[in-house]
Amino acid sequence: MRNAQGTPPESSGAVCVCTGCSAVGEALKKMKLQIHDLRSNKLICSLEEVDQQTTVLQLKNRVRAQCGQLCPERQQFKISRDKKARPVKDGDSLQSLGISDGGVIYLKDLGPQVGWSTVFLAEYAGPLAVYLLFYPRPALVYGTSRAGTDIAVHVAMVCWTLHYAKRLLETLFVHRFSHATMPLRNLFKNCSYYWGFTAFVSYYINHPLYTPPGLGSVQLFAGLALFLVCEYGNFSIHIALRDLRPPGTKERKIPMPTSNPMTKLFHFVSCPNYTYEVGAWLGFSLMTQCLPGRPVYIPPASVPAPSIPQPFSSR
Repeated sequence: MRNAQGTPPESSGAVCVCTGCSAVGEALKKMKLQIHDLRSNKLICSLEEVDQQTTVLQLKNRVRAQCGQLCPERQQFKISRDKKARPVKDGDSLQSLGISDGGVIYLKDLGPQVGWSTVFLAEYAGPLAVYLLFYPRPALVYGTSRAGTDIAVHVAMVCWTLHYAKRLLETLFVHRFSHATMPLRNLFKNCSYYWGFTAFVSYYINHPLYTPPGLGSVQLFAGLALFLVCEYGNFSIHIALRDLRPPGTKERKIPMPTSNPMTKLFHFVSCPNYTYEVGAWLGFSLMTQCLPGRPVYIPPASVPAPSIPQPFSSR
């Protein structure tokens, strides 16, 4: 077969030198990469046969294969040792990060990890148990006493139980976490806060010398109404946030009000779940007229909006 000039066509061994093919070939070119410790700058390992399309997540799996104790969840990569340098994302490719043959990427060991849901379940189950330890007024804590128990004490116990039971159920069935794990030390830090404040609050509310609300049932039921409304509002926001993320993804969307009127608060604040949380504890403090109940809602309310590595739906 001949072309228009009557000469045979070029052989199939011709090499394409177009820009697109060159770029693909460059991206698939195998290269060497060094992994250095972020703190000490010491060499952790060297990887060969890496191409520029390799993602950070694939890189983590390669490091795990060579350094067995470093699971992907405890690895954090940066392209610079500068303190202001941000960690790179799992989906980033080496090419997008500007790393070429013989390049260096820095690894920070985040330490032992524990699942987000495990931390949440532990920090929320504790307050349920700790509070109920004081509710019967054990003689070991209060001594023997025949003082009567005001209805506010019983209502407070029900509200406390309702709040943390809700949190446990949300952890199991509502929250969708953007990260699988967090540092193990957070388990002890979070549990210390929740469990410690529970003992502090429960000790005084269940004390035989507890003083009932000064305005009687009016104050009690006003506080109870505020507590219940805000608990429902908090739950409504968690559901709205959950629905923004399809199951199994890390997608993030801008939260907007839904058909649920409790979500209208999105028009005024960025994290209405925290606003409702504060309102619930204000109601609890009002109905119990107990000063120790007030510090409970101050630290959680000061937590910033989810970067959540925290669960996308609430924290």
